[in-house]
Amino acid sequence: MLILQNISYLHTNRDLLFDRITFSANQQEKIALIGNNGVGKSTLLKIIAGEVQASTGSLKTDATPYYVPQIFGQFNHFTIAEALRVEDKLNALKNILEGNVTQENLEILNDDWTIEDRCNEALEYWQLTDLDLSQKLENLSGGQKTKVFLAGISIHQPELILLDEPSNHLDLAARKLLYNFIQNTSGTLIIVSHDRKLLNLLNVVYELSKHAITIYGGNYNFYAQQKQIENNTLQQDIHSKEKALRKAKEKERETLERQQKLDARGKKKQEKAGVSRIMMNTLRNNAENSTSKAKSMHAEKIGGISEELQGLRSGLPAIDKMKFGFDNTQLHKGKILFTATDINFSYDEKLLWRENLSFQILSGERLVLKGSNGSGKTTLIKIITGKLIPTQGKIYKTEAKIVYIDQDYSLIENQLTVYEQAQKFNVLGLQEHDIRMRLNRFLFSQKELEKPCSALSGGEKMRLMLCCLTINNHAPDIIILDEPTNNLDIQNIEILTAAVNEYQGTLIVVSHDETFLEQINIGRYVELS
Repeated sequence: MLILQNISYLHTNRDLLFDRITFSANQQEKIALIGNNGVGKSTLLKIIAGEVQASTGSLKTDATPYYVPQIFGQFNHFTIAEALRVEDKLNALKNILEGNVTQENLEILNDDWTIEDRCNEALEYWQLTDLDLSQKLENLSGGQKTKVFLAGISIHQPELILLDEPSNHLDLAARKLLYNFIQNTSGTLIIVSHDRKLLNLLNVVYELSKHAITIYGGNYNFYAQQKQIENNTLQQDIHSKEKALRKAKEKERETLERQQKLDARGKKKQEKAGVSRIMMNTLRNNAENSTSKAKSMHAEKIGGISEELQGLRSGLPAIDKMKFGFDNTQLHKGKILFTATDINFSYDEKLLWRENLSFQILSGERLVLKGSNGSGKTTLIKIITGKLIPTQGKIYKTEAKIVYIDQDYSLIENQLTVYEQAQKFNVLGLQEHDIRMRLNRFLFSQKELEKPCSALSGGEKMRLMLCCLTINNHAPDIIILDEPTNNLDIQNIEILTAAVNEYQGTLIVVSHDETFLEQINIGRYVELS
């Protein structure tokens, strides 16, 4: 069905993204395409879809791919019918039904008399019955745009389907529809996603790196188990190499000490024996040469082991290289931080919630704000943070330090460099080398410290945000995470999960990522309707 051979891609600045990638996809296979942010997963999908040309290599397929992109802004000026590539057929059908039975209209329709019915059925499946095919995409939410393109699969019935982060903007109900489609479709799927629940519905994992695709014959859980086995073996190899390095250094020290003792003993004997000055100088030079040769031999051995060790350590997962070290919040557990009594909020005199909200937030607890798209989760966050006042009802707030981290990491200032951003949180007056050391712990190399924040990926912004929180004097009393995993790859989600689990303060989360919520030990849900 699909064969890629020696596919390479160079950016316009000639930087190599990936090189000589070869793989195939069989009929009805369901493939998860994974890899770290920036490795080129989306670009590879675009090459398969025919939207981007590979720099080298060949691609063969006997099917026309149907591609659902991650970003839809380029389609904003399209109507839904145009985006779904059905407008011409719908117009031709309308003209024919109105009596304008021309050869041109018949050719455009191509006997597809059910096109309108299929469009309506597809929109109904994806819960888009309130939309009209003539509506512009620019007026739709991110979730609605995603569902429009997913509806196109039912309309066109493609054999090869390419999905790039399809669950990113979907609420829980829409995600369930997507999971149901994936389980039941007979088409060939290649999906880029960080949604681990979705990835477990696929039967093979392709891990993309710069020079290869590694295939794991199972779902994501199987892949994770295999990676853990590989990581355990790597850790053992590192431990063994560290032991060898210690022994080599110890051997070097013992050899040099023994050589120095022998040289000193020989010198005393020569002096007692009355050896001439010329002969003494010759013997001393010989001893120094011998010591130098021994030093060089040991240095070469130690250098070789150190280089091998560095190579092994570079293969460690990023999470194993990081140190979080969050300070504890100053508030005792169980203290009432926020109380809402019968609150509601109105836009244009229309109340947002069907029933007034009453709840408390206690220090040290973890809760999720739950609700479908448009249910008012962001409005409630603004009320909790004091940016909005409820239209009705009462609130009580304790003085608390709150950090709100949205999915775009807006606390990061794009005009600053990575180092300058870290300095903004340096209330302790840490020295420059301390700041650089902490940034290095969060995987920012010395070269990247002058990189503008505007050029950072979602995962890099998340790591910089976490680093800034550890640089600050005190951990915030409340951290609010708004769809924190949307723009992260799996590696960076694991980093975020580890950091959140180390944090001891109050956590408020908005997320549709069920796996993430399970792993951060959520204690309570506040349901919005």
